[in-house]
Amino acid sequence: MTIKQITENKKQYLDLLLLGDEQESMIDRYLEAGDMFALYDENLKAVCVVAHIDNEVCELKNIAVYQQFHRQGYGKALISHISKYYKDKYNRMLVGTGETPSNLSFYQQCGFTLSHRIKNFFTDNYVHLIFEEGVQLVDMIYLKKNLK
Repeated sequence: MTIKQITENKKQYLDLLLLGDEQESMIDRYLEAGDMFALYDENLKAVCVVAHIDNEVCELKNIAVYQQFHRQGYGKALISHISKYYKDKYNRMLVGTGETPSNLSFYQQCGFTLSHRIKNFFTDNYVHLIFEEGVQLVDMIYLKKNLK
């Protein structure tokens, strides 16, 4: 397994990024300014984008694993890598997600704890309704992880 930082041609990973954030205009808001990482295990399995928030905090804006490779440890490996990568730069990492049990459980297994919620984020910022696991996404649920 190899994890590489991607510094150019980030849009070539759009098909995978859209699995983590299904609206391209939202991805465009953070893609170029964010740090992108790609995980390979023979071939591409997962990507993530991390954005600088302030001198104390970074945010995992997108993480996506190809569907056929879910539950094989690639997402957790990527989060472990970026947590180590940023531990000397930031005190805390945030991640925002929809209120679906599998997403919340995944992030909690990776060491994140509940932080706060942004009411109506998905209904206010996306052009269409988003459903995951039969649940309409309305509020953005933020989780935090201490990196130090």
